[in-house]
Amino acid sequence: MVKMAANSPSSSPVTITVTSAGGSRSRGLTSPMPRHSISNNPNSPITGENRRGSLSGGAAAAGRYLSLSKDSTDEFVAYTVQIPSTPDNRVVSDSQSSPLDSSKSRGGNPNQSFMKDTIFTGGFNSATKAHLRKSSEEPTMAKSKTICGMEGCNEKAKDGKFENYCDCAFGICRDCYSDCLQNGGGHCPGCKELYKDVSDSEEEEEQPPEEEMDEAKPLPEWGRGARLDKNLSLVQSFKNPNSDKNQDFDHTRWLFETKGTYGYGNALWPSDDYGRFETPPDFSDRRNKPLTRKVGISAAIISPYRLLMVIRLGVLGCFLTWRITHPNHEAIWLWLMSVICEIWFAFSWLLDQLPKLCPVRRVTDLSVLKERFESSVPNLRNPKKFSDLPGIDVFVSTADSDKEPPLVTANTILSILAVDYPVEKVACYLSDDGGSLVTFEALAEAASFARIWVPFCRKHKIEPRNPEAYFGQKRDPLKNKVRLDFVKDRRRVKREYDEFKVRINALPDSIRRRSDAYNAQAEMRANKKQKELGINPSEPIKVPKATWMADGSYWHGTWPSNEEGHSRGDHEGIIQIMLVPAGPEPLFGQEADEESLIETSEVDIRLPMLVYVSREKRPCFDHNKKAGAMNALVRASAIMSNGAFILNLDCDHYIYNSLAVREGMCFMLDRGGDKICYVQFPQRFEGIDPNDRYANHNTVFFDVSMRALDGLQGPMYVGTGCIFRRIALYGFSPPRATEHLGWFGRYKMKKLLRRSKEKKEQEDDEMLLPINGNEYENDDMTRSSLAKQFGNSLSLVDSIGVAEFGGRLLHDLRGKGCLGRPAGSLTLQREPLDASALAESVSVITCFYEDKTEWGKRVGWIYGSVTEDVVTGYRMHNRGWRSVYCVTKRDAFRGTAPINLTDRLIQVLRWATGSVEIFFSRNNALFASPRMKFLQRVAYFNVGIYPFTSIFLLVYCVLPALSLFSGKFIVQTLDVTFLVFLLAITLTLCMLALLEIRWSGITLHDWWRNEQFWLIGGTSAHPAAVIQGLLKVIAGIEISFTLTSKSSAPEDGEDEFAELYEFRWTTLMIPPITIIMFNVIAIGVAVSRTVYSTFPQWSKLLGGVFFSFWVLSHLYPFAKGLMGRKGKIPTIVYLWSGLICIIISMLTLYIYPPAGIQQGVIP
Repeated sequence: MVKMAANSPSSSPVTITVTSAGGSRSRGLTSPMPRHSISNNPNSPITGENRRGSLSGGAAAAGRYLSLSKDSTDEFVAYTVQIPSTPDNRVVSDSQSSPLDSSKSRGGNPNQSFMKDTIFTGGFNSATKAHLRKSSEEPTMAKSKTICGMEGCNEKAKDGKFENYCDCAFGICRDCYSDCLQNGGGHCPGCKELYKDVSDSEEEEEQPPEEEMDEAKPLPEWGRGARLDKNLSLVQSFKNPNSDKNQDFDHTRWLFETKGTYGYGNALWPSDDYGRFETPPDFSDRRNKPLTRKVGISAAIISPYRLLMVIRLGVLGCFLTWRITHPNHEAIWLWLMSVICEIWFAFSWLLDQLPKLCPVRRVTDLSVLKERFESSVPNLRNPKKFSDLPGIDVFVSTADSDKEPPLVTANTILSILAVDYPVEKVACYLSDDGGSLVTFEALAEAASFARIWVPFCRKHKIEPRNPEAYFGQKRDPLKNKVRLDFVKDRRRVKREYDEFKVRINALPDSIRRRSDAYNAQAEMRANKKQKELGINPSEPIKVPKATWMADGSYWHGTWPSNEEGHSRGDHEGIIQIMLVPAGPEPLFGQEADEESLIETSEVDIRLPMLVYVSREKRPCFDHNKKAGAMNALVRASAIMSNGAFILNLDCDHYIYNSLAVREGMCFMLDRGGDKICYVQFPQRFEGIDPNDRYANHNTVFFDVSMRALDGLQGPMYVGTGCIFRRIALYGFSPPRATEHLGWFGRYKMKKLLRRSKEKKEQEDDEMLLPINGNEYENDDMTRSSLAKQFGNSLSLVDSIGVAEFGGRLLHDLRGKGCLGRPAGSLTLQREPLDASALAESVSVITCFYEDKTEWGKRVGWIYGSVTEDVVTGYRMHNRGWRSVYCVTKRDAFRGTAPINLTDRLIQVLRWATGSVEIFFSRNNALFASPRMKFLQRVAYFNVGIYPFTSIFLLVYCVLPALSLFSGKFIVQTLDVTFLVFLLAITLTLCMLALLEIRWSGITLHDWWRNEQFWLIGGTSAHPAAVIQGLLKVIAGIEISFTLTSKSSAPEDGEDEFAELYEFRWTTLMIPPITIIMFNVIAIGVAVSRTVYSTFPQWSKLLGGVFFSFWVLSHLYPFAKGLMGRKGKIPTIVYLWSGLICIIISMLTLYIYPPAGIQQGVIP
């Protein structure tokens, strides 16, 4: 028997399994030679070693089977070999021992021993060896009737007696009975007669080839249904007195005389048909290999990195101690402010640095995923070779067609429809929170163009599958293209896309003209009816200015006229299926003709399901912004497609790597994947200026901090580019969790979170799995409880169990105590949508559906914060789930980011305000549950507290200028101790940065831009966020933000980075401008005073100027942004700068008057 193990993700030991002669169809080899000939022969390849064994097998057994384990880097392979008897050494049991042997045994002769166990070892580049173990003779005890009669099996009868399989009433368990039927010829071990259920034809019948493919494991078990731990046996032999101790054992002669074989394995496969295989199986089958692999950072990098962290922490501690014990009595106020700021900066650095102790990298194996879930060979469970991958629903959100161009959204939808994933398993939902007809018709245009674009992508393997990004590439489009018709197809598709762009861009004007025409007709009909009724024509007639669709019906969403029931905050709920669900079987196209622009006879032309959703909005309800829109999509999709996983994307983030979904699924479906709540991908951006002036790429966060969190409990959810497990979004707890108790979580306690019959009660914040597959499936109390949490939609409640089943791991990969699913169980076609399902979907997106439910509190996206994404991920980690960071070789998703200074500051302000809200809420990491790791708590705590650093940063940026104005410094004198500490702190910071660059892959330029914008944001947006957060907490003032504008692709001849130079004034710019002017004026005043001073203090001047230049160098990108294009500084900047200069000068003269005035000299 060769059996692939499923309990090792990478490499497992090689194991040879022992079974009795009646328990296996294999043939094998071993040498039942005397002990002395083995132990005393130095030339024999067989060596002795103590091993353990156990006795099994019946009296009719013709031989014994042997088990072996060996550590190896290969896969887990189990070899079964038989040990037939030899003429000189017969295999006997205790009951068959001779009287002489019995007397010797009773006499306690120490020289009398038996070979109880012989274990053969062998593997890659190693010789086959036999290892012997000391035997122990124990008298055979009569078995109880309630224990299985087979030797070596101690299975007890469930009801006190075994089922009578034979008339002799021989007691045998179900597993041993199956073993006898399949491999023992169907004979009863007691009376040696055939079982009554066995016929002659059944004895010779072999398992059909289709059943071989239906096995759960790729290499089937020889004894199907028999447990290996019950089939262990002891190989027995007795001493041959005539044997010479120095004589070698002749294996060749022994094989010839006994007609033995070497069994089955990758070393040799016999030509005779001894088993169910005509040809050797593939021992290197990839289907049992792990889907993912965790790669640690090189010790040559991570060890010095950790050591430097400890050294810098010690240096900071010594420095702060020295600063506290050496005050500057000449300027105590300056010293006190600087020490307080430095203590806070050290604490903030520690919070930021601690979660970076364990960074990891992860890689996936897509070929294993394909072989495991998309079999190329039909079998009983999957006769038509359908995909066994779970379904996935893709959510795209948009809210304003003016700030988020419809062309950008349409290109994102096209990239989703062309994703490399089983078509029938994908469903795309667009949430239009603005209810705009422009977005609706743009989606309809995208669905029409997808019939050309998607087959073209599949035929020529196009990357990226966003048409705007693909046709806008500056590289050679013929690279890696082998089909002869590629140029012709590309030219035709490009022409169609250009026409598609024209139609999309013309939609606003087209809808306006159409609506004006229909409204004019409606007005004429109203005037005509007024005349027919004899009403005074001078009386005005109010005809609503409606927005009309192309078929002549009015639009149910928002109108530009903002009529009652048709405004942004007051309109009906709308669901429209643009593309119906695809069938499971491929549908091939036709040759190129007038209707089909490209030849698609060999291309699957099916398209995924595409749905337009606009939830209902009414003035008297709180709609909870993006989080409410996402929850509406979760409910609607659960009824329509109910994918076990959900991919969340912004409208400007398209799929850049068509295999990205498969990469994420590798983590979800691998061993241990049932504990993963989401897979977060890094955000990558296009359209950023080459210098990345305002750190828009944010690479330090995505490639350093997030990768480091992946080594803890997982990265944070950042709002887009994330694959969720649906039941995790529903608020359920993971199947298993670990609680971290004690100081710093040193003590771990693992918990299995499953419902039990004895205890149905659970904690208020605990929702346990599974819903489907246990005794609670039809529990009315459970259904009513779920209805209270999820709403009154029975279809939604019933879909929870189906989604939970679809997200399970295969049986071979499931965790301890968790439910799995059989292979091929997800190949069934989904039920077709009907009018009732569509009506139910509309009902769950109404504005009042969430009343008195857990939506937004524990279920779905969490409400109550501007940064709902971070809070949602925090809640999942707090329940014990973990997440994974998936960094693909080719970027998974790409999007756009605001490169304008004003938009960038407003974006940072929104993030910082959300962090302040988190800090003052129950989502503060200080109140986290024991299921969250200590360092993960530190990371989440830092998320909530980092905006408060801006208060100390503002003070510290002003201190150099105050020092220069006053002529004092933060220390008494610039002595050697202070300079050494300053040098050590700076060097350790630089060395840590260099090591971070090494293990994360970022550049020094990225690190420096991040440092610059940290100070820019800390002196502008972060202080405003603290003020807004405090106003909300104290006064209850709600915070509202405008949607960030998304830039569309530039037309030919336009400047790609024109937005970078646009200047729009905002009050957030006042603090940085003040700091810049304050330090510049202070440097000028200090230099002039020192130069003309009778006793110049150059040391204090150099110290103050050094720190002022440190501040100004960090604010340089901000100052460059104020200058606009080609140094054209806006007038408002001059006004504010002049005003600040006057104020600073007056304050300086008041606080530090000239020397003549101080001495009372009046000129």
